[in-house]
Amino acid sequence: LLVTSFCKAAKMAAAVAESIAPRYSHMLAPLELRCGLTLANRVIMGSMHTGLEEAHNGSLHKMAAFYEARAKGGCGLIVTGGIAPSREGWVSPFAAKLTTQSEVEPHREVTAAVHQYDSKILMQILHSGRYGYHPLNVAPSPIKAPIGWFTPRALSSADVSRTIDDYARSATLAKDAGYDGVEIMGSEGYLINQFIASRTNKRTDEWGGSFENRSRFATEIVKRTRAAVGDDFAIMFRLSMLDLVEGGSSWEETVMLAKALEDEGVDIINTGIGWHEARIPTIATSVPRGAFSWVTRKLKEEGVLLHTPLCTTNRINLPETAESILRQGDADLISMVGGRRQRERIFFCCNPRLFAHALPMPQIGAAVSGRPRDCEQGRRWSRGGDQRLHRLQPGLPRPHLQNDDSQLPC
Repeated sequence: LLVTSFCKAAKMAAAVAESIAPRYSHMLAPLELRCGLTLANRVIMGSMHTGLEEAHNGSLHKMAAFYEARAKGGCGLIVTGGIAPSREGWVSPFAAKLTTQSEVEPHREVTAAVHQYDSKILMQILHSGRYGYHPLNVAPSPIKAPIGWFTPRALSSADVSRTIDDYARSATLAKDAGYDGVEIMGSEGYLINQFIASRTNKRTDEWGGSFENRSRFATEIVKRTRAAVGDDFAIMFRLSMLDLVEGGSSWEETVMLAKALEDEGVDIINTGIGWHEARIPTIATSVPRGAFSWVTRKLKEEGVLLHTPLCTTNRINLPETAESILRQGDADLISMVGGRRQRERIFFCCNPRLFAHALPMPQIGAAVSGRPRDCEQGRRWSRGGDQRLHRLQPGLPRPHLQNDDSQLPC
């Protein structure tokens, strides 16, 4: 009886998969990366801070179970929450880091859980820079973040080189732990972004001044990381394509950096939208679905990337949205976060902070741009944010996408 039931369930699952596949042919298409890694489909579970990255009693079993469930659901590529490459890079005191061999073993439980299924997993290396909520934080220049608690210590030239080596060592340890690659977090206003932007980089040495000098930190990280891990390990770089703050990168600078990153050997460039200190909503429910995919498309249309697929992100909550973006050629991959599956339709949490309110401890939460406490306030933030966006970068086209979140509960 048990065997019969299992066979019936398998046939039903196969029938559902067969009926869904034609509708999402672009989303479910495999993709081979330059490093030789093949992704089963174009769906990436993007990085978010889950509160599960810190080992408890020497174990990451909760984190393993969390990502195993996503792998079991068929996600092609999973990216963990941010892991610091040093204590200075902590997001908060005693936050997750991967700096020593002794910290590798708990991560093997995570990668083994995911690799039971046809899914790959990258570890995100995130150095918070001046965003760190601790007195050890560092930055290219001693400028306190408007959302920070401490004024950072400016890195010396020797410190900069050591920090680059920290990234490469953390990636090497991630490879030892069984990860298929790493995502280097270069957007959202974290340390790499702080070096790239004149807003936060006031240096006069080889790491500041001209754009070539300011972007050297990013490209040198990729260069040393690739040398450390070899050619058979995936490197995804999250590039800030819209900073949405004064003193951010120009579009021409973004294009130049994207090409330089490809030349240094990245396998995927992921789209980053907005710094955390930006006053413009980027993932709140007030933002239309897929509202920033045009940014990724604009970089594709520049024609400078010959071998590197682009991933788009932010407010892509349904497979219909993802399929449409891929079909019209805006991107090669889609990053989606959170959610649950109900029959064939996938519902993704529009406001990840809801998790934080639902749980006794702040686990499985994520930073949310803007502060929409209810739908109407969210819409006001959207209107104001749209005006601020076009004051900062008036040449950017406005997204003309229907926001159907009015039909969803807050």
